[in-house]
Amino acid sequence: MINNKILKVLGIMLGFLSFSMVPSFFWSLYYNESAQLISFTYSFFITFFFALILYLGSYLFKKTKHDISSVDAFTIVTFGWLLTAFFGTLPYFLSPNNLSFVDSFFESMSGFTTTGATILGVNTTTIESLGYGLLFWRSFTQFLGGIGIIVFSIALLPLLGIGGVQLFKAEVAGPTADKITPRIKQTANLLWRIYLGLTFIVFILFYLQGMTFFDSICHSFTTISTAGFSTHTESIKYFNSPGIEWTMIFFMFISGISFSIHYLFFVKKKFHYFKNEEFKTYFFLFIIILISIFINLSISNSNSYNFNFETFRHTAFTVISLLTTSGFVTENYEIWPHLSVALCFFLFFIGASAGSTTGGIKIIRTLLIFKYIYFEIKRLIHPNVVYNIKIENKIISEDVVKNTLGFYLFYIMIFVLFSIFISFFNIDLISALSISASSLGNIGPGLGSIGPYDNWGHLPNAVKIISTFCMLLGRLEIFTVMVLISRLFFK
Repeated sequence: MINNKILKVLGIMLGFLSFSMVPSFFWSLYYNESAQLISFTYSFFITFFFALILYLGSYLFKKTKHDISSVDAFTIVTFGWLLTAFFGTLPYFLSPNNLSFVDSFFESMSGFTTTGATILGVNTTTIESLGYGLLFWRSFTQFLGGIGIIVFSIALLPLLGIGGVQLFKAEVAGPTADKITPRIKQTANLLWRIYLGLTFIVFILFYLQGMTFFDSICHSFTTISTAGFSTHTESIKYFNSPGIEWTMIFFMFISGISFSIHYLFFVKKKFHYFKNEEFKTYFFLFIIILISIFINLSISNSNSYNFNFETFRHTAFTVISLLTTSGFVTENYEIWPHLSVALCFFLFFIGASAGSTTGGIKIIRTLLIFKYIYFEIKRLIHPNVVYNIKIENKIISEDVVKNTLGFYLFYIMIFVLFSIFISFFNIDLISALSISASSLGNIGPGLGSIGPYDNWGHLPNAVKIISTFCMLLGRLEIFTVMVLISRLFFK
């Protein structure tokens, strides 16, 4: 339950959030956006005030002698993300753009969970009309959410034992098995350095290829976080630059790799990418789907696509954007041949590597499920032989297998239930399935009424609210949130 350490950590988180609004304030100041200056000022002081209440309020509780437990971690992570999204709503809601609270909260949750779904678009408030300060805040929330989920997945999830994510924890420094230790500070510090370094490299490359200084910063934030927010309604198509698109393809792919492997490369100078079974599956899956869609587009009767390098580029961009749940678009993949559209929908669920900034189920879980099915078939043929499921020559315990099976089943069940719920609001089947899959997988664009060139602004408020809940569920690996609201937790 709530104790002084939980309140103190939540207070620190909100305090950090309040000061993260300061750069957006200065962008508004630079571009003489007086109304935005007022909204960011109010947002800062309101957030900082509640941060002080939580922090000082922690001293009213009896001090706990134990370290932060796994139960405390569940509480901190879930409430931390909820409070961050709630107070991150203020700059939108208090801005002169006349956004409702539901729309503002949707945009904030979509940002911090790196989903990239937006209520802004051609038929609503356009993205460009937000103003520079709010555009920067919009991208910065995804930058913060990206590094937040990396630290969460590498430092906390192995401790909590959620859904088989322990599989990717290899040589990266992290917590001990029973409690959070100061080594998490070391882990977080190393991850921040790698994350910032990649962001800086992307920023320089974007700027050298013709993006403005402002656009370069914002898109470097949202590329490395595989998030999808752009400063333009047309997304990346606005720039009409093959160089920028290839840069994004490469760095979206890089961001879809577990940062624990990046740690081995950048810190320990070990090139273990192709020694990692999840990375090899990720790499070959990308290549196979890319070639399949490229051939399907090239032999279709469409006059828009031919067997050329441009078609290959657009295919590669769409595939890696969906596989890494980034959500950037350069093409309307809804009008592609049926096979290509089916493969795109399939990508809504996979996700890239565990320990990366991506959403979705994650490849390591799918890999384990297929190994489990294969060995179950072998057991039927040879029932007396003992088989061990291995990944990279490491035997996977039965608990991890059960955890992963439970996660997979829970994920599909939630997807189905929310699709049915969304259909109650007279939304067609394709759109309902896409809304559920996109929000749960933290993707952003989908099919139907939320296609790559559409937005979520036309949806009923109830659907927007349930979509934000799905975003949080997907981002925090489902069990983190569900455990918190379960009866067993409170008992």
